[in-house]
Amino acid sequence: MKITFLGAGSTIFAKNVLGDCMCTPSLQEAEIALYDIDGIRLAESKLMLDNLNHNTNADRAKITTYLGVENRKAALRGSDFIVNAIQVGGYEPCTVIDFEIPKKYGLRQTIADTLGIGGIMRTLRTIPVMEDFARDIEEVCPDAWFLNYVNPMAMLTGFMQRYTGVKTIGLCHSVQVCSQKLLERVGMEDKLEGRKELIAGINHMAWLLEIKDKDGNDLYPEIRRRAKEKNATEIHKDMVRYDYIDKLGYYCTESSEHNAEYNPFYIKSKYPELIERFNIPLDEYPRRCVDQIEKWKARREELMSSALTHERSHEYASHIMNALVTGDLYEIGGNVINNGLIDNLPADACVEVPCLVNNNGIFPCHVGPLPLQLAAMNMSNINVQLLTIEAAVTKKKEHIYHAAMMDPHTAAELSIDDIIAMVDELIEAHGDWLPKYH
Repeated sequence: MKITFLGAGSTIFAKNVLGDCMCTPSLQEAEIALYDIDGIRLAESKLMLDNLNHNTNADRAKITTYLGVENRKAALRGSDFIVNAIQVGGYEPCTVIDFEIPKKYGLRQTIADTLGIGGIMRTLRTIPVMEDFARDIEEVCPDAWFLNYVNPMAMLTGFMQRYTGVKTIGLCHSVQVCSQKLLERVGMEDKLEGRKELIAGINHMAWLLEIKDKDGNDLYPEIRRRAKEKNATEIHKDMVRYDYIDKLGYYCTESSEHNAEYNPFYIKSKYPELIERFNIPLDEYPRRCVDQIEKWKARREELMSSALTHERSHEYASHIMNALVTGDLYEIGGNVINNGLIDNLPADACVEVPCLVNNNGIFPCHVGPLPLQLAAMNMSNINVQLLTIEAAVTKKKEHIYHAAMMDPHTAAELSIDDIIAMVDELIEAHGDWLPKYH
């Protein structure tokens, strides 16, 4: 069995996913191929995983490295599983561009990796790279499963599933901790054991549609009461999503700093007091990037330690691989093309729904219709996602304009003329990180 990790310089994430594989009996003897275009980070990840393999896996895995585009096919050849963790353009220059140019036009963002103008530009520079991956995979390992962890999840996964022949599943970190974190933060930890839940929607805006205790009692009435009281009496980090509970009736999967920029409600230059009221961290992602860069030296020493060990994380990847290899049934929240899974969302949208995994494959489950207000919220994001994919496929600049015009936060802040001018300036600033549009 062969597992290829694309973007292996993401050392911490490689530790979690591949360390999990080393803790999984059916995967412990895998050949692990590490691929990256950064030789230093690739070497660091190799050292880290060699230590982990020795300390937790009795050196059973075979770990090899592949540097640069010219070695990508060799890394992929014969793979059974491919984990995608790349970031095209990095913090500098591309993330800085995604934040600073919109700021000139009065458009503020928090994370900018999923939707909004930042998410659009990130998609447009990433899809060409993933298309290259897809052509290599179709040639050298056509039966491999492609596990995509890269944002913007819905746009990148949706592209792979609609426009390539690669067996792709999109995976996020937020589904499996959604209800746990909510119950803990509203003081209902006693309801965690044996709880039953249903989550569906789109990535980063999938809805906790049902949550019941082990006896089948609906927990939402008490959650709604406590969340509204907490927002009225405390300043905390999850105020946007608690406001969702109050105004829309339901909680969603991804954090408030993310969801603050997926709608026209909270980041508004005309109402700056909303930023303070809902505790919204503008420019949060650039701050995180700078912090991670500054802290990497200390963390690097920890990760390169010859005594490094690992305990299995909550990431889905190793569980999916194990289920596909052994036939053990496993349930995930996966990102797939809708095709009627959620009745009131478009067929070609990429949705996040419960999926069952065994040795026959990955099987999405039919959910039915979402409550109409939740479907409407999802549609405001899906419009942007579908138009961005269309721009990437057709290379028509007009569809980039359309995607930005339809973005709920961008449209709430800027005129059409400013949106077009901002897009033009972003395209010019990204230069060769983007293909040519006409």
